[in-house]
Amino acid sequence: MMPAAALDVAIVGGGIVGCACARAAVRAGLRVAVFEAGRVGAGATAAAMGHLVTIDDDPAEFALAMLSMRLWREWSGWQAIERRPTGTLWLAETPAQRDAAHAKLARLCAAGLQAKWLEPDALRAAEPRLARDLAGALCVAGDEVAYGPEMAARLAAEVRAAGGRIEEMCPVAALRDDGLALADGRRVAAGHVLLAAGCDSVRLWPGPAPLALRPRKGQLAITDRHPGYIGHALVELGYIDAAHGDADESVAFNAQPRASGQVLLGSSRSYRDTTSAVDAAVMARLVRRAQRFLPDIGALQMLRCWAGFRPATPDGRPVIGRVPGAVRANQWVATGHEGLGLTTATGTASVWLDLLLGRTPAIDATPYAPERFVQAFA
Repeated sequence: MMPAAALDVAIVGGGIVGCACARAAVRAGLRVAVFEAGRVGAGATAAAMGHLVTIDDDPAEFALAMLSMRLWREWSGWQAIERRPTGTLWLAETPAQRDAAHAKLARLCAAGLQAKWLEPDALRAAEPRLARDLAGALCVAGDEVAYGPEMAARLAAEVRAAGGRIEEMCPVAALRDDGLALADGRRVAAGHVLLAAGCDSVRLWPGPAPLALRPRKGQLAITDRHPGYIGHALVELGYIDAAHGDADESVAFNAQPRASGQVLLGSSRSYRDTTSAVDAAVMARLVRRAQRFLPDIGALQMLRCWAGFRPATPDGRPVIGRVPGAVRANQWVATGHEGLGLTTATGTASVWLDLLLGRTPAIDATPYAPERFVQAFA
């Protein structure tokens, strides 16, 4: 007979996903602690651009994004967090991309989102600095730009205020049937364990088959202050192919206006490069791609460039659910969000908590089930 657990849930990982799950659990009355190897929000959360965006190309991803965006809008923790309701302009370079954008427009409108097509003249009026040969853009009004590490820190503060624990600089050595083994030798007793450790989830994975997840490096750059340089989050329509493709390396244009007046530039994705250093050649490609859409971006001074790793799965969907094949049915996973963890953290927390408590989730959880990868590695 196992002794009574000190915790209902021990969560490994203090990024945006782990903190969102902790907040959901503590609000449901569970005894919760988060164990983070570094600082809250300093891993994959800090490596993301901070775009709260409704991606619709995959129906399952669309459902999770829609649920998450609704929950983010209901969140009361936005005070003192950098947040801008910029909307998104999905930029079309070619007639083929324009046609694809109209199909995207139909899907978004059918789901009740505010979106419209901008012809080239209207696009130039909305963003005068854009290249003048673009075929138009899809304008999605509800998307936002926010600062991910601040969001994670605020979620963590709410967990603490509700009686939960956030243990920073506290790496986990292994998941156990009865809780966690910490790197400093301590044992943590918990009725359930949630693995939400981003790329480090592979090391800690307790399942009999490997976790189908790879770290995907991304690089970003931020300029000096130029208030009003752009007003929307700008993304090329080819970004989706780059984000969901399996190429060893890709670059796609993504630019955001920050509340400071700076411009955040992205983005790159690489499986090839496993170092944490900025790759100057990739950064040059990123800037050249930005100049295709913002021809005078080179006049802005780049203040900082950095790189980070995001956990990616083969099908581009996160892994949310019970660890398959584990000795006990008390081990869970929520990881593999790649560049969409900021958007989908609240939806992930909702789905996971409903599964944990034996409730029917608000959306179908089957597309995110860890079992979908087990057969490939059995």
